[in-house]
Amino acid sequence: MTARVLVAGIGNLFLGDDGFGVAVAQELLRSGALVDDDIKIGDYGIRGYDLAYEILEGHESVVLIDATQRGDAPGTLYVIEADPDASVPDLADEPDHGQGAFQGHLMTPAAVFHLVRTMGGTMGRVLVVGCEPETFGPENIGQMELSPVVAAAVPEAVATVERVVRDLLPDVAIPAAAAALDPSQTEVNAR
Repeated sequence: MTARVLVAGIGNLFLGDDGFGVAVAQELLRSGALVDDDIKIGDYGIRGYDLAYEILEGHESVVLIDATQRGDAPGTLYVIEADPDASVPDLADEPDHGQGAFQGHLMTPAAVFHLVRTMGGTMGRVLVVGCEPETFGPENIGQMELSPVVAAAVPEAVATVERVVRDLLPDVAIPAAAAALDPSQTEVNAR
């Protein structure tokens, strides 16, 4: 049976705040708050092909968790409705994806969506829970941990993903997280 909602943490944990999605997915898995047959949580990291093949399984909705640069203060959380049908990689900016030469470890969400469509798949609703990054580490070196401000946003991001999934599955009884944060007790600006 295919889960109705796929929750996918994506990003490169060797590049500082780009590992945000991975950190949130791992925390969701540790907490066990979203354990249900209708929900699949995965840490996909930089494994774009794995994510594309998982999306091909036919989930009703996909929730991507990723570092998302939109120009706000680092640590700001976003919930964005993505249009996967409009997401076509710009081959001038992503030459490694041109002419069908997909690089699995370099795939952006747009490239993953394009690959899914290329393989005959379709996607239901796609939401992104994103966090404004502060740093990816020094160029050509990276960084093995999240910046303090992005690390502080992880608990609220977990609570945000839980709320998004509950909204997507109103007919499924999902227990509330035992340690959900009170948004007024954090500096994270959730949108």
